[in-house]
Amino acid sequence: MGISKQIDIRSLTLNELKANIEGIGEKAFRAKQIYEWLWQKSCVDFDQMSNLSKDLREKLKAQYVINPVSIHSSQLSSDETIKNAFKLYDSNIIEGVLIPTSNRMTACVSSQVGCSLSCKFCATGYMDRKRNVNADEIYDQVVLINRQAEENYHKPLSNIVYMGMGEPLLNYSNVLKSIDRITSPDGLNMSPKRITVSTAGIAKMIKKLGDDEVRFNLALSLHAANDKKRNEIMPINEQNSLDALAEALKYYYAKTKNPVTYEYIVFNDFNDELIDAAELAQFCKHVPCMVNIIEYNPIAFADYENAGADKIDLFADFLREKGINTRIRRSRGKDIDAACGQLAVKEK
Repeated sequence: MGISKQIDIRSLTLNELKANIEGIGEKAFRAKQIYEWLWQKSCVDFDQMSNLSKDLREKLKAQYVINPVSIHSSQLSSDETIKNAFKLYDSNIIEGVLIPTSNRMTACVSSQVGCSLSCKFCATGYMDRKRNVNADEIYDQVVLINRQAEENYHKPLSNIVYMGMGEPLLNYSNVLKSIDRITSPDGLNMSPKRITVSTAGIAKMIKKLGDDEVRFNLALSLHAANDKKRNEIMPINEQNSLDALAEALKYYYAKTKNPVTYEYIVFNDFNDELIDAAELAQFCKHVPCMVNIIEYNPIAFADYENAGADKIDLFADFLREKGINTRIRRSRGKDIDAACGQLAVKEK
């Protein structure tokens, strides 16, 4: 019966925790010890907080709850990518991926259970959005994927991308709080420069990132630099036109001085001609940027196909001739539906 009255201890700031701890007759410094257990040591069991008295641990168990994320299942790809189904405290499932390469270990994490944006080429877009993922649940995904990296490949995580299920900027406060806990010296102490948040393009929230002077990297899933085409595949563009996004990105860059990455899937017979590349090159003039050309990963719900390798190379070469830093990203984890755009919890 008491569970519903218990407070999720990881939802509290350090100052809130101090006030609560003093309220139960304990010294304020105990709050800092507890905070370290939660965020530096990633502890999810009060009984393991060994420098606290048994009496305090019992008080904590009576008043608070820790809602850890657990690994429901994992799949290993032939290219060594690992896809995880993570189980949340309320039995919702989200997915997160470890992407190992020779020079980096990247965690791809989810920020929502499902998604509300309905991008036509993305499997998650065909799911309903059930809820936002809490900051501690995003943090836990990073901790669990880091553990996998160390156990399987003997290297810690080097990078984190918010490119899993959901639209991060529609879960703004939890995403920023999770990044704070991941980057803070009293958290996981990871450099914000190794974190990238990817958005489908919500202009007012991109401006808010500028106002908050964030230090992590921003990626925009562009996929067409033409409103008519972008509306067709990304309904979010109808309220966030390319002009509105350009204005928001200029504001963001003026505030942060962070270059932006544009993600561009080259779909066969849709956005793969040199005229499309020319439109993209024009859009690239708004702020300092680079372009990641991404392979399309087919999904059951959509009829899109990846453009041929020759066309992708021509497209990339055109951008490079215009002086735009352009990379072609090869997909990983395709055989286990872990690649970009493929994350969608299969109903068991």
